[in-house]
Amino acid sequence: MNKSLLAGAAIAAVLASAAVGYRAGTGTWPGLALHTMAPHEPAPRADRKVLYWKHPDGTAEYSPTAAKTADGRDFVPVYEDEEKGFAGSEPAPPQQAQSDRKPLYYRNPMGLPDTSPVPKKDWMGMDYIPVYEGEEEEGGATVKVSLDKVQRAGVRTEEARMARLARPVRAPAIAKLDERTLRVVSLRADAFIEKLYVSETGKHVTAGEPLFRIYSPQMVTAQVNYQVAERASTAMGTKGAEQQLQNLELPPSVLATLRSTGEPVMSIDWPSPVSGVVTEKRAVEGQMARMGDELMRIVDLSTIWVIADVPEQDLARIAVGMPAKMTFKALPNETVDGRVTFVLHELDAATRTGKVRIEVKNSDHRIKHEMYAEAEIDTGDGEGERLAVPASAVIDSGRRQVVLVARGEGRFEPRAVKLGRRSDGMVEITDGLTAGENVVVSATFLIDAESNLKAALAAFTAEEPPPPAAPTMETPQ
Repeated sequence: MNKSLLAGAAIAAVLASAAVGYRAGTGTWPGLALHTMAPHEPAPRADRKVLYWKHPDGTAEYSPTAAKTADGRDFVPVYEDEEKGFAGSEPAPPQQAQSDRKPLYYRNPMGLPDTSPVPKKDWMGMDYIPVYEGEEEEGGATVKVSLDKVQRAGVRTEEARMARLARPVRAPAIAKLDERTLRVVSLRADAFIEKLYVSETGKHVTAGEPLFRIYSPQMVTAQVNYQVAERASTAMGTKGAEQQLQNLELPPSVLATLRSTGEPVMSIDWPSPVSGVVTEKRAVEGQMARMGDELMRIVDLSTIWVIADVPEQDLARIAVGMPAKMTFKALPNETVDGRVTFVLHELDAATRTGKVRIEVKNSDHRIKHEMYAEAEIDTGDGEGERLAVPASAVIDSGRRQVVLVARGEGRFEPRAVKLGRRSDGMVEITDGLTAGENVVVSATFLIDAESNLKAALAAFTAEEPPPPAAPTMETPQ
């Protein structure tokens, strides 16, 4: 029995070594090639086209023509119907409903500026994409974005329309007294103040109301001279004496009393020349007031000035007569109307601002001197409508401004425009656009990126001019 076992083991060893040798020589195991490869071998067809040949062991070795391995084996052919993406490898797509549509041309699948009048493939084997009527680009600058991408990116358009651009100019301001109503009370002769009727600052007085009582020797002498001239019955003397009283600005009531009684008025009640508020008082009872001394200062507060500090770049848009609105910090819930009455002819060198005067009614005296305010000047008052688009529609690079005009069906045209005035959220278009055209106002970055990519690809694939030929040396004869 031992001999039988030893003989069987020897026979098995010989068969195994023979099988290994056969595998090394043929690349297949004996008796298995037909069983394993036959079911997968495609049926031979006369119209099958060989794309390339590959190594029989499946290594990364290929050949465009028939070839053999180093050990003499044939490369395996790879047919067109065995590679995904080539004709015959996939079921034919369903017939289009509009079978009569004929492609105008075929464009590069990578978006390069390369077209073909007939179907073709690029260097990577990708089919060129057919372009039908209505799908062609309207120009070299037109960008086409899929409708799905447009919807997902939230692209929104608005129509360029005529609108009134009333961008207000806002500036900080401060309330000041109306200098035109300011009046100083002084005397044209030395006098003594016997009594003060207005003894505090801030009191409101009316024209003709007595401010103080004075005694002035010079004024009394002028009255006596008038009496003497009148008794002498000389027209020249009376006229000269009366002129002296007027030069001293004696109140009309003093002259009336002098004429009616014939006696000079020794103590004179000095009246207020205007109605207003006493903003300064320097008169004191018992003091001697010298000729020309400022005793009181009166101003009318029924109108007030609001002086706004307008930035230099906005001054050219402001003109006298423009309406304005003021909001005072002390009156936060109220808006006061006014009108521009003056624009100062110089700038503050430190702040680069100009002074703009706005006149405001203040009959109730609620607006106080030196109050802070925020002024808003309507610079578009009386102007007509202008072609405008939302400011978000403009792509501004600093030197060039562009809007994206929607052409429909996912087509967009970048177009250079010229800008004019700006308003709150709107900008004027002076050139490059017409009313009624739709422009992109949101997600402009998406289409701008597509446009820049297209331009970059066009520049990358543009053919460069051939270099100049090198000069040739002529052989001397």
